[in-house]
Amino acid sequence: MAAGFTFPIIRRLVSPFGSHYSRLSNARSLTYMPRPGDGDPRPVTLIPGDGIGPLVTNAVEQVMEAMHAPVYFERYDVHGYMKEVPREVIESILKNKVCLKGGLMTPMGGGVSSLNVQLRKEFDLYASLVNCFNFPGLPTRHENVDIVVIRENTEGEYAGLEHEVVPGVVESLKVISKFSSERIAKYAFEYAYLNNRKKVTAVHKANIMKLADGLFLESCREIATQYPSIQYNEVIVDNCCMQLVSKPEQFDVMVTPNLYGNLVANTAAGIAGGTGLMPGGNVGCDHAIFEQGASAGNVGNEKIVEGKKANPVALLLSSAMMLRHLQFPSFADRLESAVKRVIMDNKCRTKDLGGDSTTQHVVDAVIAFLD
Repeated sequence: MAAGFTFPIIRRLVSPFGSHYSRLSNARSLTYMPRPGDGDPRPVTLIPGDGIGPLVTNAVEQVMEAMHAPVYFERYDVHGYMKEVPREVIESILKNKVCLKGGLMTPMGGGVSSLNVQLRKEFDLYASLVNCFNFPGLPTRHENVDIVVIRENTEGEYAGLEHEVVPGVVESLKVISKFSSERIAKYAFEYAYLNNRKKVTAVHKANIMKLADGLFLESCREIATQYPSIQYNEVIVDNCCMQLVSKPEQFDVMVTPNLYGNLVANTAAGIAGGTGLMPGGNVGCDHAIFEQGASAGNVGNEKIVEGKKANPVALLLSSAMMLRHLQFPSFADRLESAVKRVIMDNKCRTKDLGGDSTTQHVVDAVIAFLD
């Protein structure tokens, strides 16, 4: 895998969240020298999705308008009960190369595949990135949590290769390839290198799945030799979960196969403050889709939707990642700073954070704190 495939992508996806949260200060960031034309408004495909999706995507639209951010949205109605993503949506993402989406409900059983997974496969968005970190002003059981979970997004148990061998017996195949394992390992180490991260941890179950997870580990070890300045270690997934809930501050960047990454990211998010806070994105060589980092398919419950009390923070911060990906760093800085100031102010919080604010209350507070 040539480095050129991923290096520019990660450079645009650099995480803004350092362990000391220096961006909470009002100090001006380093001078950014744009290229001619960089300020031209960029089109972004918008999929509000199901449940709380329209609430939180509307929150992003309002904040972008208030900032006069140089983006405009092409909105498409897509719902989880559909058999496939409409062709016009695929064409829009192909053209724009960037998409922002709310959660899409996935029916349980019944043979209907997840549209969230369909989109990742359609555009070969092989890397999922979720940043789980403590927010100043929001007490949690553990401090100094700043974990980046990088998950292989295209194969593993999510390959969707299932069939009924005989009545009452179903076979589900887990697919692991050297190509996909190497490129996700390369992405994780490049991310760590570009973000001054010190350690990459590979999560696996190679003690049981010796060939599949063994191949994943072999690939990670080979890539690790190319980055001698970055510490590399490995942890079995069940021990990983125990370590996460007992001593999460030991982890830095974590690289995982598909299913494990989903479990690890949600656990880390819960430890750091909740899934309603953590940003994330899915990126490939040419396209990116930004969404809530953990529990990306979460559409909330009916009571939250009716009360319009969904937490928009995760998608707001994901949209800041999107702005940085589009090379609008000052707009991303302003948005992140405003969101963190709202949380630190402790006057406007949704129910999952111990308050009773509506989505609109949070949006208004964020806009008020925009520099």
